[in-house]
Amino acid sequence: MLGESHDLRHEFPDLESRIATLRANNPEFARLMDDYDALDSRVRQVEELGNPVADETIEELKKQRLLLKDQLYSLLRA
Repeated sequence: MLGESHDLRHEFPDLESRIATLRANNPEFARLMDDYDALDSRVRQVEELGNPVADETIEELKKQRLLLKDQLYSLLRA
């Protein structure tokens, strides 16, 4: 859905305490999460504002967000 939040706590509610622990204690995880949150915010802004953006641009942003989410999930499951 357009403008839907994809923050990690929303995506992985069963891992909320693990997310908080890693964010506080793992600098790499915290950096990736910051990058993910910023990218998610950018995607939502593009979708919500309805400004003309090439389909390829929004799809590339979403692919980047998915790649970051995969990296974060790997760290959560390690």
